[in-house]
Amino acid sequence: MLSLTSDQILTTKKKEVNNDNIFLEDNMSVLKRLDAGSIDLIYCDILYGTGRNFEDYVDLKPIKKDIEDHYIDRFIEMKRVLKDTGQIYIQMDWRINHWIRCILDDIFGWHHFRNEIIWQYNSAPRKKNCFGSRHDTIFRYSKTDNFTFNPIREPYSKTAPRGYAKEKYYHVDGKIIGDVWNINILGQNDKKERCGYATQKPLELLDRIIKSSSNENDVVADFYMGSGTTMLSAKRLNRRYIGCDISEKAYQITNKRLLDE
Repeated sequence: MLSLTSDQILTTKKKEVNNDNIFLEDNMSVLKRLDAGSIDLIYCDILYGTGRNFEDYVDLKPIKKDIEDHYIDRFIEMKRVLKDTGQIYIQMDWRINHWIRCILDDIFGWHHFRNEIIWQYNSAPRKKNCFGSRHDTIFRYSKTDNFTFNPIREPYSKTAPRGYAKEKYYHVDGKIIGDVWNINILGQNDKKERCGYATQKPLELLDRIIKSSSNENDVVADFYMGSGTTMLSAKRLNRRYIGCDISEKAYQITNKRLLDE
C-alpha cells in the first residue's frame, strides 16, 4: 500500500497517471491513512442532502443529525491533514449550507472563516411560486492566519471616475475579484468538457480556486472526487493531487480524464 505522505503524492505527467493517487473507497479510510499536515488545499463538492437516490450514489437526507453524523468526523480529519498554511473549500447549496457553516465554524474556528463564495450559474428557474435557485455556496476556511492567497484580478469598470488610477489602492492589473463568481455550468451537450457525470463542475471554477489558494507542486485533495475535475485542474496547473470517491463510475471517469490529458 502506498504510504500517503506529501512527498509520495506524485505529480503526473502527460499521458501518465499514478493511480495510487486516486482511490475507489470511502473518504474516511483514505483520510485516516494520510499524514497530518500533508495537504495544502482541499476542495470538496459534498453531498447536498437532497435525499435522492442517484444512479451512482444515495444522497444524504436533509436532516440535521444525519448531516452532522456524516460530516463532523470527516471535517475533523480534513483539518488534521491540512498543513498549517492550508485552506479548505466546501461547496453545497441552500439545503444544508446553514448546518455546514456551523460545523465548519466549530472545527476550524469562526475567526478562520475567509469567504462565503457565491457561484452564480446560468440555468432556467423551474419553480413558479419561488425565486429560482441559481447558485451554490462555497465556504472557504484557513487552518491558521498564515495561508496562501494569489489574487485573481479583473479589469476595473469602464465607468470608474476620472482620476481613479491615482488612488492608492489602484492596481495596474485590475481589481481583485469579489465573492460572487459568474461561471456558467456545463451544458448537457457540451462536447468540450462533458464526461458523462451528472454533477460535473466546470474546470473554470476549479482553476480559480486552485490558482488562488495554492502554488505549483502543492498537494491538492478532493475527498468527494466525482468526475475528477479537481484532479484534472491540479494536473494542468502543475500541482500534485489525491482524490477518492465511493462511486466506481466516478473513479473510472476520473482515471480516463487523467489518462487522456
